[in-house]
Amino acid sequence: MAQQKSVLVVEDESDLAELLCYHLENEGYQTRRVEDGERALTEATRQPPDLVILDRMLPKLSGDDVARRMRRDDRTSNIPIIMLTAKSEEADELVGFALGADDYVRKPFSIKLLLARIEAVLRRDASAAATREVLTGDHIQLDRGRHEVTVDDRDIGLTATEFRVLSALMAAKGRVMSREQLIETALGRGAVVTNRAMDVHVASLRRKLGDAAECIHTIRGVGYAFRERRE
Repeated sequence: MAQQKSVLVVEDESDLAELLCYHLENEGYQTRRVEDGERALTEATRQPPDLVILDRMLPKLSGDDVARRMRRDDRTSNIPIIMLTAKSEEADELVGFALGADDYVRKPFSIKLLLARIEAVLRRDASAAATREVLTGDHIQLDRGRHEVTVDDRDIGLTATEFRVLSALMAAKGRVMSREQLIETALGRGAVVTNRAMDVHVASLRRKLGDAAECIHTIRGVGYAFRERRE
């Protein structure tokens, strides 16, 4: 029997948090619930969940700060995060992705939609973990099975989305991938995000890769390609 997936619900509106946990448990998930950002970090590090549903507006520590700190901590850096927010501007969504969110759902939302997003994010992670393949290019090595990336044998902490973007680009072996193709590969078919959101993920990925980021080429008006540097 497959092990139940665990979800940490970080939401200070008690009625909404209770509703989320109710529906998640009906779908077979194990849930834990906290109401502020400080407790969210404590729970995420004490017993890492398979996924975090994170409200952006929280007491004690904002959801943005929670996401930022999770991505900097090796114990939590790869945990998928779905952000919930009442903020509806595109700029807010881009900020969420820049902080390392794997998906972004605006309030008010459909429970069915959120459950579908959770399933899609967990399915992408399971698919990546099940694929035992190592990709190499220039000074970068990407291990799909271990979900690890190294540059000159130095570990690079990537979010789940950044990892999938880099994996897709390296697997394409120099072919250009459009932003739409990368969105479908990294976030799943039917994901509703803007091309600018993908640009944010790529920019973050480049910062983490340092000098090796020169392998990721911007093809103006089209998308991106991974091409090894010439010595």
